[in-house]
Amino acid sequence: MPEQPPYLRIADELRRRIAEHEWTPGDRLPSRAQIGQECGVGENVVRRAQELLISQGVLEGRAGSGTYVAEPRRRVRVVRSSAREQPEGSPFRADMKAVGRQGDWESRTDAKVPAPADIAARLGIAEGDLCVRTAYEFLADGKPVQLSTSWEPYDLTGGTLVVLPEGGPHAGAGVVNRMAEIGVTVSHTVEQPEPRQATAEEASLLGIQKTSLVTHIRRTYYSDEGRPVETADIVVPTALCEIVYEVPISRWRAADMK
Repeated sequence: MPEQPPYLRIADELRRRIAEHEWTPGDRLPSRAQIGQECGVGENVVRRAQELLISQGVLEGRAGSGTYVAEPRRRVRVVRSSAREQPEGSPFRADMKAVGRQGDWESRTDAKVPAPADIAARLGIAEGDLCVRTAYEFLADGKPVQLSTSWEPYDLTGGTLVVLPEGGPHAGAGVVNRMAEIGVTVSHTVEQPEPRQATAEEASLLGIQKTSLVTHIRRTYYSDEGRPVETADIVVPTALCEIVYEVPISRWRAADMK
């Protein structure tokens, strides 16, 4: 097997020392030079190891002060499941209530925004076609724990009572229920999750380090005719949330297969 990169070895060593209570939450770590000397590596290797652990929520960096062992945080459980679509209530609020936290969100909608090339491809429209774009910040006890940017084709909802996802009589009802109000049946959704580092803007909004790991989910809802009716980029910070997928199972009887 290939040799483990030095920074991963140092990260494991730092985790071990924390697990064995050599350093406890709130303790300041020795300097990078001192750790490097003890472990036989350079300061840059120690820096990369510490950045990894900061992104995972094990350590925290304080500007002008140093690196500290992070206080343990209870991660929010975010459940992804089509079975959780409901006529009333919010799955996000239900998730927050389950862990004793108050769930809410803030949003900002811009109508008639030209679709960028990647969004147009996901919605099956031409680049520059008009869309309704809504940016969300999902909050737990008033603090952001998840971001989402949603795009809907304007030619689908324009001139209807559901054109604004968070405005009008069907505000906050969710994509499936809002589309049903204009005669569009949403049959399924496709999600593509991938890990990456947070952008500077995302880190600022979420209150995490710029190098922190997030899960970026590209989600698209489709009608029963196969048309994409909404697509969104969902950003979930690894240090604050854990993602759980629930997959409904259809039970077929032998008679149904004949």
